Amino acid sequence: MAFVRFDTHKAVKALTEVGFSEPQAESVVSTVSDAIGGELATKADLKELELRLTLRFGGMTIAAVGIMIAAMTFLEMTFLE
Repeated sequence: MAFVRFDTHKAVKALTEVGFSEPQAESVVSTVSDAIGGELATKADLKELELRLTLRFGGMTIAAVGIMIAAMTFLEMTFLE
């Protein structure tokens, strides 16, 4: 996953501008920063995940169709004999 920087100074400044006290703003920003821990998903991360899921789903679909064809062939051979 790509690293995304969270600008804590900018966040504290924005919160104080809308009425938070300095200690309140710092507490909120600290809590948010700890919660995300630098693990934010970027658009590129989401695109990569979408590709991986598409490929996995496609593989499972192909496998399911193959199993169905094999089962139909088996049943056809069993009941025709």
